Amino acid sequence: MKQRVRRPVRTLRTVLLTLTTTAAVGAGTLTASAAPYGATADTAYGTSTHGKSAYGTGAGQARRGGHEATLAALRQVVGSGELPGVIAKVHDARGAWSGAVGLSDTATGRPRLTGEHFRAASNTKMFIGTVMLQLEAEGRLSTEDTVEKWLPGLVRGNGYDGHKITLRQLLSHTSGLPDYTGDEAFHVKTSGSGFPEHRYDTYRPQDLVAVALKMAPPKANPAYSNTNYVLAGLVIEKATGHTYAQEATRRIIEPLKLTGTSFPGTDPRMPAPHPVAYSRLHSKDPDAPVHDATEQNMTWLGAAGEIISTADDLNRFQHALMRGRLLPPAQLDKMLDGAPAGGGGAYGLGVDSLKLSCGVTVYGHTGRTNGSLSATTGTKDGSHRLTFQINGDWLTNSSVYYDIIEAEFCGKAPGTGGNAGTGKFAD
Repeated sequence: MKQRVRRPVRTLRTVLLTLTTTAAVGAGTLTASAAPYGATADTAYGTSTHGKSAYGTGAGQARRGGHEATLAALRQVVGSGELPGVIAKVHDARGAWSGAVGLSDTATGRPRLTGEHFRAASNTKMFIGTVMLQLEAEGRLSTEDTVEKWLPGLVRGNGYDGHKITLRQLLSHTSGLPDYTGDEAFHVKTSGSGFPEHRYDTYRPQDLVAVALKMAPPKANPAYSNTNYVLAGLVIEKATGHTYAQEATRRIIEPLKLTGTSFPGTDPRMPAPHPVAYSRLHSKDPDAPVHDATEQNMTWLGAAGEIISTADDLNRFQHALMRGRLLPPAQLDKMLDGAPAGGGGAYGLGVDSLKLSCGVTVYGHTGRTNGSLSATTGTKDGSHRLTFQINGDWLTNSSVYYDIIEAEFCGKAPGTGGNAGTGKFAD
């Protein structure tokens, strides 16, 4: 059935996926050591006809003895998941593997390519957490500092008090601050029915915090909140005199040569190549029109989720982070020491973790914004890494998302059990 696509319609409210994975070795499916990051070439994948869905034909072939379960999980995204397309990139001790299924553009039939740029949304939080902990290692701030020390007067009123919230609590989602993207009026403008009219709106970080402070506090603790990372971005600016984007670029993106990674700021465009980002604008109607949400001003997420990247870049970043190239041991340990969030998951300081059904724990982050679902995750030693991205933002069954992670790290083909999705979407 042909989908109705409305071009440049974009919502300002990215539903951010929480729960990432930390793979501490435990299950025998993971390898303890890995070759240096750039030592292996990508393994080419062929094409084999898969069943047609509403979005066309899926293709992709796993390397012999390699990632058949992962490829099956990717095919499930396009098949039973009825999403446009999906890509995945894996690095492990055997080398590099890529998979692509479905379409980048449903109008032209252009297939997905693993080198495409995409909006990585809350994967931004890994970069922000890393910069904050680098600043701590340099003695320029402490994660035990209060928000009030760095941002005097900003977090006050309606029962909230920056004197009582530490920077560690921001990064671990234990601050007690609500998520501004959960405000109904804000949601409608940024990722609901008002998106077409407001997709190019610009928001200041202080405006986003002000929305949060009018809301009731979350009932749970920890409670995932984009407000925390908007504030963390402001702290980085106060401590360094530079924006969080400038600091992350100087400290992480340029040294690691992440040539496909950038902070777009107010620029709504995507660098080529990229897929069309398809969104139903959070409508629960299964027949809701599908919008082209590719162009959008990401200041509504800012330090909580504006980054653009590629699967290869995010795997490279994950490897460098877990191998201790970006943080001293004390700060890396602190980053990975997560606050339990239920369902086998925990919120670390920018990096979350999830224990899978096979006993493996993985570290990383997930991301969701209008027209994009993604995740970067891997083992604690950095030897096994997975990044995948879906160019549609609806999930009728969350298992099609988490099955990709279970397939790669546990070898479980879709439908054979596993973690059906203990994470949640944080809007």
